[in-house]
Amino acid sequence: MDRDFISKKELLELTGISYGQLYRWKRKNLIPEDWFIRRSTYTGQETFFPREQILARIDKIIHMKDDLSLDELADVFSPQVFGSMVKREELVEQNIVSIPTFDLFVQHFGDEEAYPFEHVLYAYMAERLLATGEMSLEEGKGLLHAMESHYPKFQGKPCELIFIRKMGISAFALASSSAELYFEGSVKVVSRLNVAACLEELKTKLK
Repeated sequence: MDRDFISKKELLELTGISYGQLYRWKRKNLIPEDWFIRRSTYTGQETFFPREQILARIDKIIHMKDDLSLDELADVFSPQVFGSMVKREELVEQNIVSIPTFDLFVQHFGDEEAYPFEHVLYAYMAERLLATGEMSLEEGKGLLHAMESHYPKFQGKPCELIFIRKMGISAFALASSSAELYFEGSVKVVSRLNVAACLEELKTKLK
């Protein structure tokens, strides 16, 4: 088994959680079913998990479970976007976006009293790349357009936003998280954003 995976036994020892907690959190949809991977070992069948993802998820559950119910946590971790609207003043007041990103967002989606949650997600992702200096405001228009055009096609399934640049020309693509992508040598992958992770962060900020 490669180092990208962790066995159930090692996971329980490392995190200090019980077998019962692990499977209760699975039943409550806090841990995705497809993270429980059965594989053959020299002792028989054993359950493994994607190491980085499961350790990060359990750490979040442990630190958030005193403030949120398990149902509320399941909502935070769900890849589904809220159907609710977000008031425009919340975007800046709750540090969802900076003023420059908000102005870019308003240019694209119009000046409204409230916005659909999924549009706020697009703005939050733009903020992530603008804040690191990886993306210019002009390129941010392309990000918003790509998300608005293609994200609904994933219908809540995990995916990544891929930001590439070639000879100074930028482009964005959305791909399922399991997709293997290969680019020609002259293409620079500037950033890859896990949309589900951004969604979790945004839901937590808006709680």
